[in-house]
Amino acid sequence: MALQSTQGFWPVAAAIGGNFFVMVIKFFAAVSSGSSSMLSEAVHSLADTVNQILLLIGLGRSIKKADESFEYGYGNERFFWALISACGVLFVGAGVTLYNGISALTKPHEVEFSALVFGVLLVSFVIESYTFFVAARALKKDFPRANWSERLSRADPSTLSVYLEDAVAVLGIVVASASITLSYYTGNAIWDAVGSVLIAILLGAIAITLIVKNRSYLIGRAMPEELQEEVIELLRVEPAIEKVIDFKSVTVGFGVYRIKCEVEFNGSALLREAYRDKALRAEYEEVHGDFEAFKRFCADYADRIPRLIGKKIDDIEAHIKKLHAGIRHIDIEIN
Repeated sequence: MALQSTQGFWPVAAAIGGNFFVMVIKFFAAVSSGSSSMLSEAVHSLADTVNQILLLIGLGRSIKKADESFEYGYGNERFFWALISACGVLFVGAGVTLYNGISALTKPHEVEFSALVFGVLLVSFVIESYTFFVAARALKKDFPRANWSERLSRADPSTLSVYLEDAVAVLGIVVASASITLSYYTGNAIWDAVGSVLIAILLGAIAITLIVKNRSYLIGRAMPEELQEEVIELLRVEPAIEKVIDFKSVTVGFGVYRIKCEVEFNGSALLREAYRDKALRAEYEEVHGDFEAFKRFCADYADRIPRLIGKKIDDIEAHIKKLHAGIRHIDIEIN
């Protein structure tokens, strides 16, 4: 699979380009104005750029083909790098921004109010809004029938990361603008410092959200409950299966699952399957009264049933994979 066709690639690529440009102009404005909020915004954009590069690395590594070392593939690389990215948002983005805000609170300094600062904020707002729109559009395309709460819950970590980070970026620009304006009109630089602290809190909140989500995938998150119920129902309606004793699933990549289930086969159904072309009574008539023929029948029967079970399991697995392409690995065990 080409990287460009990987789910989450375009939102991440757009965010990298947009955030890099925004980072450069924000640092320029921060140095020119001496604004704590503007510096916090610049650090925020720097953190976003680096973190989204990490997301891109994860996407690239997640599409590597399975090999002898990783027989189920490298799909979880996406979650690992997204987790590292989320930690970067927490420690670099939120941490440095909070430190900068607290420093400004303890040592207030004059903030320069200029058209340059607001020009940079306006350009940043437009660019961040666009990358936010790209991520939102991708979520809507991936889950057209879901509401926004369900989309955010089911979204792949890369697209979700871009969506949340850009949402905070847009909101952060509004906070920075309000903080700088209040500092100018009140003559009190504390508003600028408060703006930095608020931005840090927002960054910390989304970082923790992303860390929790990626952690759940890395420690073996099960497939969605509704999908699990559908697969169990497919097994239950199969005539050859008497009952499903145990069912487990694990995510091995975004939208890619491995399932393991223990079932009890229906002996009568297997018997009918084994002798559907030749009546069992006819077999009985052939071996009746002939012990050697009966032994041959038993040997043939003992050989036929395991092969029939194996073929039936292969058919069931193929049927499940046909209906649910994301289920790539299936292990059916007989009780």
